[in-house]
Amino acid sequence: MRKILIDDAHELFRKDGMNYIELASDYRQIRYYTLLLIKHSRPRSDERLLLEQQVSEIIKNAVKHGNNCDPEKLVRVWYRFTDSEARMIVTDEGLGFADLEKWNIFNEKREGYINKGDYESLMHYASWRTAKSDKFDGGNALFAAVEYWTRGVVFSGKRNTIAVGKSFYEDVMNSEDDV
Repeated sequence: MRKILIDDAHELFRKDGMNYIELASDYRQIRYYTLLLIKHSRPRSDERLLLEQQVSEIIKNAVKHGNNCDPEKLVRVWYRFTDSEARMIVTDEGLGFADLEKWNIFNEKREGYINKGDYESLMHYASWRTAKSDKFDGGNALFAAVEYWTRGVVFSGKRNTIAVGKSFYEDVMNSEDDV
């Protein structure tokens, strides 16, 4: 089971060789921001759609949950997208993901029910919600993130910075091994 880590010293927090941009917390601009960031990425076309979705969700979480859609607050993004890898570090001005350990426990139970094929019990773990969740929240972006970002999903100790990474070359090699 893949977990979301908390580790300020994790290799995914290295910023050397990465591009940098600051974005206003304007929820209406998330699609534009996403396309701006990935415009030079070069993964296979089917992979590019998944990358776009993942980048969008990370930016959306920073804007919505971190900065409460306050356009005076910034989302800071370091990124590197090539034909062999995708890496991002995103920082918002919020208080951080307080319930990260609870989310990991929730996801572990969820994955256990999936692996057992116990879909009746899985229904209790279909979406992650907290007291702060609105009717549109459900944690599905995090479930997808831990599967997509094969090099990891890591938060800083303050929990308002996330680093993610994916190696496209390793994924191609692993899929060829499966054949």
